[in-house]
Amino acid sequence: MPELIPQPQYARFRPDGAVLELRSPLMHAGPGAGGTARWLRRELGAATGWVLPAPAPGETYDVHQVIRLVVRPELARESGPESYGIHIAPGAVLLEGADEAGLFYAAQTLRQLLGADAYRRAPLPGAVWRLPCGDVADGPRFGWRGLMLDVARHFMPKDGVLRYIDLLAAHKLNVLHLHLTDDQGWRVQIERYPKLTEVGAWRGRSRWGHRASPLWNETPHGGFYTRDDIREIVAYAAERHVRVVPEIDVPGHSQAAIAAYPELGNTDVVDTSALGVWDDWGINENVLAPTEAVLRFYEGVFEELLELFPAEVSPFVHIGGDECPKAQWKASAVAQERIRELEVDGEDGLQSWFIRHFDGWLAERGRRLIGWDEILEGGLAPGAAVSSWRGYAGGIAAAEAGHDVVMCPEQQVYLDHRQAGGEDEPMPIGYVRTLEDVYRFEPVPPKLSEEAAAHVLGAQANAWTEVMEDQSRVDYQVFPRLAAFAEVVWSRLPRPEDRDYADFEARMTAHYRRLDALGVDYRPPGGPLPWQRRPGVLGRPIEGAPPNV
Repeated sequence: MPELIPQPQYARFRPDGAVLELRSPLMHAGPGAGGTARWLRRELGAATGWVLPAPAPGETYDVHQVIRLVVRPELARESGPESYGIHIAPGAVLLEGADEAGLFYAAQTLRQLLGADAYRRAPLPGAVWRLPCGDVADGPRFGWRGLMLDVARHFMPKDGVLRYIDLLAAHKLNVLHLHLTDDQGWRVQIERYPKLTEVGAWRGRSRWGHRASPLWNETPHGGFYTRDDIREIVAYAAERHVRVVPEIDVPGHSQAAIAAYPELGNTDVVDTSALGVWDDWGINENVLAPTEAVLRFYEGVFEELLELFPAEVSPFVHIGGDECPKAQWKASAVAQERIRELEVDGEDGLQSWFIRHFDGWLAERGRRLIGWDEILEGGLAPGAAVSSWRGYAGGIAAAEAGHDVVMCPEQQVYLDHRQAGGEDEPMPIGYVRTLEDVYRFEPVPPKLSEEAAAHVLGAQANAWTEVMEDQSRVDYQVFPRLAAFAEVVWSRLPRPEDRDYADFEARMTAHYRRLDALGVDYRPPGGPLPWQRRPGVLGRPIEGAPPNV
């Protein structure tokens, strides 16, 4: 049995081991299959040297090996959206998808079946390309299969983001949540507010390790995506059937914006003109002022954002809404007057006012607001969705109240958390979350009613980058655990305790070779390699099993 990840619903191959040896095959793409055909010619063409030309008019398939690509909508009625089938016979290969996304995922499985060298960018001498004869039928469990990349704390250049889109697609994941703004940096160009990137995208230094560490990296850090960079990222993702969810944080996590435009902060209690982009980690006290002027400013930000992230690719817009300290609002006469004017329930009511304003504003423009589970406080409009990060509880409450939910509990799928105990783990953060722990993650809590469970759109793994200073560190924290997460959200697995981890671990043997071919700097099963360690740099390890909250 080929070692496929994620595990397909159905895969049967000939017991006699019959294979199809491909030599310069042709490729026939039916209506709607052009995108997958281009991807195969580019990716498989690079690895194999194949041109994959279309058959000439009147050319019979019994003369040449042919890879046929077919979009078959009736598959959607049988197996759901994004489903696909693969049929490999001694003379031909048929890939069929319920839709264009399903066909693309069939191509991803085909690539796995060809072996690890199909992931290289040039053919190896003497390579032979064989496919096992048989059939695969497959489709996803969830419609939201995501990864959040925090590019605010440590900037990931555009090419790194494009690379991660390819890695998501290779694992049949379909959502990239980009955390674009925070106290430590603003990463997206906004034309009407140029200082957001001129000032807000750069900090003078960075804490080296957890915020308890006494060490500093004194090299200035920064970067941002231009408007054209964002357009390129979004288009590149769309070609690979990945939706991009942009996040702009309000009203907390906003010091980079306040450093650029001091009038956004609580000027009657803090000298905001003295603030710079924050160089430390943690929860920051400098939050947005609760004024109409601040709302107008961020409406301007979101207007440009909606232009850069079209609705067909990015129906959701994330507004953060988490970890907003209230001390400045308590001390601010402006904020206290605002509470009286709005007749809201104190400072918590102000935060809800912020969220509800943008909830309605986005809805009027055909978008859906999504935010971290703190946005539940004060009530939400019917179309808003919740990222449940503090545990399952927020997601359970939201789903029972009729809101859509993306499950991303930090105790289970925060990939900045360490992968093992011991001193060799670089800058260890949080609970130990092994590859097996992630494999046994269940997005739908058993206590949810059937009606509420239908509101779980799927799940997302989150990679916060305070202690991930470059692409190599991100790779180490994300992989191989993202492969386990991908199987959890794609495959219809048994209950967590009944999952066959030994089988998954055996299939990972082949998958490590794929990751090697892709140049992914993953954590090896035996522990970090010497250059992956960060001896002497403090983290924040938490001992014991994480609570199920």
